[in-house]
Amino acid sequence: MERQPAETGGQGVEAAGEWRQLRRLLQHADLPAVAEVRQVLREALRGWGVPGLADTAELLASELVTNALQHTDRGAVLTATLSPERRSRRLRVEVRDFVSRHPRLRAPGDQVTSGRGLLLVQALADAWGVRPEGTGKVVWFELSVDTA
Repeated sequence: MERQPAETGGQGVEAAGEWRQLRRLLQHADLPAVAEVRQVLREALRGWGVPGLADTAELLASELVTNALQHTDRGAVLTATLSPERRSRRLRVEVRDFVSRHPRLRAPGDQVTSGRGLLLVQALADAWGVRPEGTGKVVWFELSVDTA
């Protein structure tokens, strides 16, 4: 059975045993919050001793958060969790929103300025997916600490 980190209340960084978790509540259409998410995620990864994940994690988290804030009518919740396993440590970033419609991978044309976010997630993450969650969904990705 996989052990899960303790849930954080509100916003902030939590260290429960060896688990590390960051949680951010995001308001609908608050696109300036995307920059804050990048900064807080980078700081958390540095503090957790895995700064090599920061560039990729920031980029992919930005894509998921932006999608959630632009394409849903409510806010979202970002959760980043660093697992404690020494051999296969992984960073898992989840963005929960409150719309059940799943995102689609698209192949945008050369002249289109958007629609490439999930293609980036697919190309750069070690794993990613979407799962139903109550009245919405969670879009997630994982990065291996070993490949950082």
